[in-house]
Amino acid sequence: MTTPDPSFRHHSEHADRALATWSVDSTSDLLVRLARETTVAGLMHRILKEARLLTGAEGGTFYQLDESSDSPQLVFKAIHNTVLGLESRDPDQLSQWPAIPLYHRPSNGSGSGQPNHQNVASWVALTRKAVNIDDVYQTGDFDFSGTRHFDVEHRYRSRSMLTLPLLNHEDRVIGVLQLINAHTAEGESRPFTDDDQRTVQAMAKFAALSLDNQLLVQSHKDLLDAFIQALARIIDVRSSHTSAHCERIPVLTEMMARAACEETDGYFADFHLNDDEWYELHVAAWLHDCGKLATSETILNKGRKLQSLLDGFDAVAARFAAAMAQAASPADAGVLREDLDFLERINRGGEFMPESDKDRVRAIATRTWQDAWGNTQPLLNEDEVTNLCITRGTLNDDERQAINRHIDITIDILEQLPFPPKLRRVPEYAGGHHERMDGRGFPRGLTREQMSIPARMMGVADVFEALTAKERPYKPPMPLSQAFSILKTMRDDQHIDPDVFELFLRSGKWRDYAERFLLPEQFDVDDVSPYLSPKPA
Repeated sequence: MTTPDPSFRHHSEHADRALATWSVDSTSDLLVRLARETTVAGLMHRILKEARLLTGAEGGTFYQLDESSDSPQLVFKAIHNTVLGLESRDPDQLSQWPAIPLYHRPSNGSGSGQPNHQNVASWVALTRKAVNIDDVYQTGDFDFSGTRHFDVEHRYRSRSMLTLPLLNHEDRVIGVLQLINAHTAEGESRPFTDDDQRTVQAMAKFAALSLDNQLLVQSHKDLLDAFIQALARIIDVRSSHTSAHCERIPVLTEMMARAACEETDGYFADFHLNDDEWYELHVAAWLHDCGKLATSETILNKGRKLQSLLDGFDAVAARFAAAMAQAASPADAGVLREDLDFLERINRGGEFMPESDKDRVRAIATRTWQDAWGNTQPLLNEDEVTNLCITRGTLNDDERQAINRHIDITIDILEQLPFPPKLRRVPEYAGGHHERMDGRGFPRGLTREQMSIPARMMGVADVFEALTAKERPYKPPMPLSQAFSILKTMRDDQHIDPDVFELFLRSGKWRDYAERFLLPEQFDVDDVSPYLSPKPA
């Protein structure tokens, strides 16, 4: 079938002709109501509701045209029926309704097949013409088997139907609006009239412009999301030691923010985020380490204290091998073997290196060996001693300063981006995760009072993820008990925000995160009360 038979009243008149049926006040009121909807889903729901009210329809469906796949299709986005008590725009519920393909799948499975003219909604989308049917049971030109099945299942009777396309400013179809069972003011069933159709077409013109703007904003937002997440993944890929860090920080930060929004009393009772503020936090969390793109991979991937472009420990081991061969006695060779084993252990780094181990490194450095030319050389040079005596992790002071510069670069990059007003705090949120509550952090030495709550949340998230990450080469995966103990000390030292840390523990969000990202052997905490601040007497 290519066109409906004459029993249908389908019209292609331009919607401008119907504007005269509306008063200026009616149009103005509609525009105000459409403008109040700030989401695509909400706007589609509003468009369907307005169309129902204009025509007295008891039900209807809003389909969005989805062209993201090889085969375009109409996807259910809103369903209303006052008789059956349906009013759904929930994506999970709507996903149970199969999409309507605009083209039949060809037998060879590739490309687009013949146009789907059997379904009235797909016919309207393909032809961009409205279809007005008095009784869907009295026509054979469209396949209404699905409608009949729905009626049987719900003990319902579909009768009159008005289906029309929504066209954007480029005259492209972006959706299809379908109304079911028009009623008179007295509640009697009736067909949709020509006036109904013209009025809904006029309304649809305004609605399509609003919807197209929303879809454009959403597409820009989706592009920004995809870009920042790709950027974060590039940062993580550059270093296997911090892989997934940029992906976990948004999860952790948003968990803490969710917990704060759920508080009804206490410090966070007045903390709330609207949709724009949630998105602002989301963007900041994903971009918090973007400055690491300018950090040397040699530093990012330094998994051992003596590692640079090559593993510097190999040279140390070769010297020890020569020294053991030159040893005066087996006992002397044994001592050298023990010292080499000690150096190999401390070369891996850790959370803390005692002073006694540093003294032993310096003592080993005073020993000598004979090189191939007979020259006396120290077993460890000055640079090796400096690196082997690194107290925490694997980075020396110069390297740590270099990697810490990523936060200055992050702030500099983000402050130069032309963020819209709704994202103006992204640089502040992203740039504050290395500040301390006592003002001794970096890069700006901010105090707790000078920092926003989201920035403080990101600081706690950054530390907790680093402590519990299972990819760090200088330590085994840290159990929760140890991580919480370190965070408690950092809280007491005014390094991290005490209220955020307490919220993270009390809310149980730590458990949600651990179940999702940590290894079973790290999960060694049931009661977090030992890590909470004591209650005032």
